[in-house]
Amino acid sequence: MRKNSIRSGFLFKTYQAPSQTPFETLFEIFKELITHTSGDFDEAIDWLRELDKEYQLTTPDYTIEDFIEDLKKKGYLREEIDPDGNGSLAITAKTERAIRQQALNQIFGNISRSGQGNHKSKRAGMGDEHTGDFREYQYGDALDKVSITESLKNAQINHGISDFTLNENDLVVEETLHKSQMSTVLMIDISHSMILYGEDRITPAKKVAMALAELIITRYPKDTLDILVFGNDAWPIAIKDLPYLKVGPYHTNTVAGLELALDLLRRKRQTNKQIFMITDGKPSCLRLPNGEYFKDSFGLNKRITNKCYMMAQQARRLHIPITTFMIAKDNYLMQFVREFTYANQGKAFYTGLKGLGEMIFEDYETNRKKRIRS
Repeated sequence: MRKNSIRSGFLFKTYQAPSQTPFETLFEIFKELITHTSGDFDEAIDWLRELDKEYQLTTPDYTIEDFIEDLKKKGYLREEIDPDGNGSLAITAKTERAIRQQALNQIFGNISRSGQGNHKSKRAGMGDEHTGDFREYQYGDALDKVSITESLKNAQINHGISDFTLNENDLVVEETLHKSQMSTVLMIDISHSMILYGEDRITPAKKVAMALAELIITRYPKDTLDILVFGNDAWPIAIKDLPYLKVGPYHTNTVAGLELALDLLRRKRQTNKQIFMITDGKPSCLRLPNGEYFKDSFGLNKRITNKCYMMAQQARRLHIPITTFMIAKDNYLMQFVREFTYANQGKAFYTGLKGLGEMIFEDYETNRKKRIRS
């Protein structure tokens, strides 16, 4: 007689990486390299060739040249001709989306598209986030909020099955939560110190921005994200321009960044507004009314820091919290951030590059679950 045995428990075995085609393997590396090279295709391919020499990424059957041809065929590359008639290759919008998605997966994990994309507050009422709780129907409740199943159940209990009747007293409505929208401005420091001391700080900041943008586009499409960069001045950039973002020979005009951020948020109708600021250095620059720049790279200049505190207080009066992600741990800089945060009643995180994305994601999710009074 054949005996049937049922096993339960865990099965441990050697990890096997998911099967990938040669193109997929190289494309994963290419997306990382194109981010580090700020969209420079030629430099990224040069790096890929060097990696290929060291790690034998390709085979005689599938070379770097084959990979480049596939990039063209799949719409990841386009050919450009400069005014001198010279041809070159550049990445397309499809590649930019792929880079943002990779950044999202790396930092936030796989987050699938969510339907309506609003975020909820903890106030019950007329909304579209179901709570599982029911209440009696009240005049003015929308008919689509009436729970048919629970109402029919009440009618059967109250009137019996043989003489079925459904009236207003039988109707129940499922409680829902209000959903509110979030408008976020992400400020990125592009002063020269972001690449000083042998540490690339701009690439992680850029990845965070791309991941946050992709998160909002796919999961919270009714939220808004504006991205601005600040050096000697501040200016907004489009999401599609993030892969090409570079550090410049700039000082740090934090005030200009905050002024632009507040100006952008004043135009938004959403109740919830916030500013995220990624910086690694002290404020060291102001633009004067006559258009000249006042700069001081040594220590903390009171003229500059006091203006920063004034901007923090102005944001507080507008009920716009500022969360600062400080990629530095110098004691005097941390003291400035503490005073800046106190002036705004916002938050500050003192962090290295590792875990920056996770911190911003968690803070974004936390902030969007609470209502900020306007």
